[in-house]
Amino acid sequence: MASAAAAAAMTALLRPSTTHFLNPRHRLSPRFSRLCNFSLPSSSPQTLEAQPQLAIPNVVDILRERGLVESITSDNLRSVCSNPNSIPLKVYCGFDPTAESLHLGNLIGIIVLAWFRRCGHKTVALIGGATGRVGDPSGKSLERPELDVETIEKNCAQIRALVHRILHRASTNRELKMGYPKDEILNSDRKDSDNCFLVVDNFDWYKEITLLDFLREVGRYARVGTMMAKESVKKRLMSEEGISYTEFTYQLLQAYDFFYMFKNMGVNVQIGGSDQWGNITAGTELIRKILQVEGAYGLTFPLLLKSDGSKFGKSEDGAIWLSPAMLSPYKFYQYFISVPDVDVVRFLKILTFLNLEEIQELEEAMKKPGYVPNTTQKRLAEEVTRFVHGEEGLAEAVKATKALKPGSETELDPETIEGIAKDVPSCSLPYHQVLNSLLVEISVTSGFLASKSAARRLIKQGGFYLNNKRVDNEGKMIEEFDIVSGKLLLLSAGKKNKMIIKIS
Repeated sequence: MASAAAAAAMTALLRPSTTHFLNPRHRLSPRFSRLCNFSLPSSSPQTLEAQPQLAIPNVVDILRERGLVESITSDNLRSVCSNPNSIPLKVYCGFDPTAESLHLGNLIGIIVLAWFRRCGHKTVALIGGATGRVGDPSGKSLERPELDVETIEKNCAQIRALVHRILHRASTNRELKMGYPKDEILNSDRKDSDNCFLVVDNFDWYKEITLLDFLREVGRYARVGTMMAKESVKKRLMSEEGISYTEFTYQLLQAYDFFYMFKNMGVNVQIGGSDQWGNITAGTELIRKILQVEGAYGLTFPLLLKSDGSKFGKSEDGAIWLSPAMLSPYKFYQYFISVPDVDVVRFLKILTFLNLEEIQELEEAMKKPGYVPNTTQKRLAEEVTRFVHGEEGLAEAVKATKALKPGSETELDPETIEGIAKDVPSCSLPYHQVLNSLLVEISVTSGFLASKSAARRLIKQGGFYLNNKRVDNEGKMIEEFDIVSGKLLLLSAGKKNKMIIKIS
């Protein structure tokens, strides 16, 4: 009974319904408290405390063994995750709307959120509708280009929909392999609950706060020396461009995001890439200073790099976008097919939910005689494409891959070709200019090859394909049956270089 009373007292201490627990000098003004709607979530019968317990794996251990932990602010985070009587943690990751879509570098944040969800915790994706107007200097050598309000709002809407779609699919897809026995993962009723994840926009709380409010109630807890000591700030101060006051204050805005959600939404863990460490610790420090409580944690994961140290997620054509509107599932799938052998196993651990034993089997198979090249890359491409684009997107990517493979017997259709049109070079030519013309001439007119001699040489080498069929005749003329559905030609030089000719 005594221990139960002590536990109840501790619970009451950590969940005040008002700001009475603050020291007098830390009390907030009535107006600011009203804006923040300060109250910590109270316990209810819906928490894990009041429900039968399941053996839930420790998410920190899972992330560590898969190479998804760079740093944590306190080892207590792991201890909390191991406590079956703890209320589920509430974890957030922020995404600034600097483009219409997130890219591959952002995907790790979504994957880590998915791991927390699958291990019984609640997750929040924060869209930076307010902070995106300022710009995060972390990992940047120059100030980000300023975006107009209309563009930011459009980007926010697109990213919100994208994140919701991926996380919702991950939670409802019962075929998604998480790499651990099903009875160790949270039961499906709770896992699929709409309350398990939220997508919010920080503009919703910043729009009500004036500059004077913010400086008086938050800015006074920030120490300039500490802010300048953050790695992201130090690097910019040492550069020729320096850092603007706007960017300098970004860490305080992100810190306030954590503070606000800790107080009003019960969010107690922030995750982010290793370049976000300074911003994350600014948040835990602000919570500790203003509220005089512990219990806010930060976890960072490594940036997605290749073995040579270059960023993974960039191609010659730019970023690898997650939105199918900006990069087709086919092109997304192809990017993972081309991952070097030296990186593929590590990326399977980081970017998929496959069991580690299965990944080890794939790794061992790569060393055996008779291994078919790119088999492991194909599995990586399938798993990541399924997670981002769903079964439908994966099917589209696989269909296009088979259909567009030089030498493929698959009959080409206009839908498949047009589906990748935005991802490969293309041009338009009039019908009369194409029909009955020499293929070598069309290859030069379209800009696909530099010269007729280059086209003839490629044909002699056996590397020129028309609609996936090898061309072995230098005098090949374009005939009516060559034109797919009367409007398209697909030229290929080897396996990778392609051009679509749209015929009008």
